[in-house]
Amino acid sequence: MNVVSKCEHLKELIQTYKQNGKTIGFVPTMGFLHEGHLTLIEKAKAENKIVVLSIFVNPLQFGQNEDYGTYPRDLERDMKLAEEKGVHVLFAPTTEEMYPCEPSVTVHVTKRVNVLCGKHREGHFDGVATVLTKLFHLVQPNKAYFGMKDAQQVAVVHGLIEDFNFPIELVPVETVREEDGLAKSSRNVRLLPHEREEAPSLYHSLLYGKEIVLSGERNPKEVIKRIRTYLEKKITGKIDYIEMYSYPELKEMDEICGTIIIALAVRYKKARLIDNITFEIK
Repeated sequence: MNVVSKCEHLKELIQTYKQNGKTIGFVPTMGFLHEGHLTLIEKAKAENKIVVLSIFVNPLQFGQNEDYGTYPRDLERDMKLAEEKGVHVLFAPTTEEMYPCEPSVTVHVTKRVNVLCGKHREGHFDGVATVLTKLFHLVQPNKAYFGMKDAQQVAVVHGLIEDFNFPIELVPVETVREEDGLAKSSRNVRLLPHEREEAPSLYHSLLYGKEIVLSGERNPKEVIKRIRTYLEKKITGKIDYIEMYSYPELKEMDEICGTIIIALAVRYKKARLIDNITFEIK
């Protein structure tokens, strides 16, 4: 595995792969790898000759109340996991390498951001889109892999690729779950025993909502109301939101149709959990 920290070195490697006709699968991360990331790597390896993994804690996507300095980092552990999974290139630049001076141009995301978690994280997706624009140019991947655990991010990346005409195929990968349905997350370890026991109800409530829609209900407000009633009986955590939109546009609907997302967030004492499902109504 090649471990690269300089943009110029990465560009040289990518040029060599391209000249030799190698397809490139790209998995961008902020490190502290978990099973969700490893699933993305496995998918990329199965579909491409070369897998590039980036690890970069991007300061542009952290808000004023989000502590960039305490974000978990363990590059040595991540390098070991990446090599075990067969990553060909690990790109781990410093902040100074990615942003040698204050950017004169950044990307501003105008749609798909003022809902779900994005409505409370002003500027977050601008930072995501800016760093991905840089990374896409550096890596020049054929395919880029993102987990549907953060479906809003996938929707924003979809818009970025389409609007900027990146010759990249976006590959959304299904959320990795525990056997009881709980979406895997590093935050799950912060749950108290009784919270962990009831946490699978988040996913079960989403499946309940899907069942309501498939049974013929087409009023989003009614579906959300019934999901909330179901979930409130199952959990002690505080519901931050339960929302339903078209996907990936993330637009409100008067009547449910096409591809939709149902998403929710629940706040416990020491952890905030998010989950979602997407499906299509013919």
